[in-house]
Amino acid sequence: MRNPSPDRDGAQAPVRAQKSAPTPARKPRRALRALSVALAFSLAACAGTRKLTDPIVVITTQNGSELGVSTENGVVFTGATAERGEILIEAYYGDGPTIERAVIEPISQELFTAQTDIVLPNVPISFQEPRDGESLKLMGRRDGKRWSTFAKVRTDPRVFGLLLEIPSGFPDDPDQVGAGVFRSKARYEDELVGLVVGKVQLEHDGKVKRYLAVAGPTELWRLVAHRRDHIRKKPFVYREDVL
Repeated sequence: MRNPSPDRDGAQAPVRAQKSAPTPARKPRRALRALSVALAFSLAACAGTRKLTDPIVVITTQNGSELGVSTENGVVFTGATAERGEILIEAYYGDGPTIERAVIEPISQELFTAQTDIVLPNVPISFQEPRDGESLKLMGRRDGKRWSTFAKVRTDPRVFGLLLEIPSGFPDDPDQVGAGVFRSKARYEDELVGLVVGKVQLEHDGKVKRYLAVAGPTELWRLVAHRRDHIRKKPFVYREDVL
């Protein structure tokens, strides 16, 4: 019997037995061929879905809950409910949520971070400043379900920082502070651009308009610098639930 070899699509080619009889074996071959096609489609599906990452986490403190984003440099959030102490981080994997304990670490006046024992689903950070009129993706979580919508970037000389028009799909609740602002890089890849820290009101031609205030790439740089200052190997943590 021959060893199986990968086909062009990366799927495992069907195992072919040596011929022991003339023609009668064609029907089983058709079945094997159909099986190999089905296997190829299933492998392609896995290759696509495993790239889907859910970086939105829920931060629970003694004062309430807020949203945060898990990045390659750690979890980042706004500290809207607490700026020190222990927190619970609820992260979402493909098979459901997990809850990790961590301690708040301040990185600026607007952003805070926390480090977990295990690696959470995460995204990279984009340090490219958004331009006026650019459409960015907003993502958050409500009642355990992730929501997403798009909003346009607006600039104003009176405001230092990033502003977003408030889209119709944005849940107007205090526990949605910390929602992530992302730039889509590819079909399954997003980069974090900033976090929603609150709302501001600006007057234009006698009319008052509200915007989402966002801590953008300038603030996120502090997260990277903070992690570089703490570069050291963490001790190995044995966890039966993840090993």
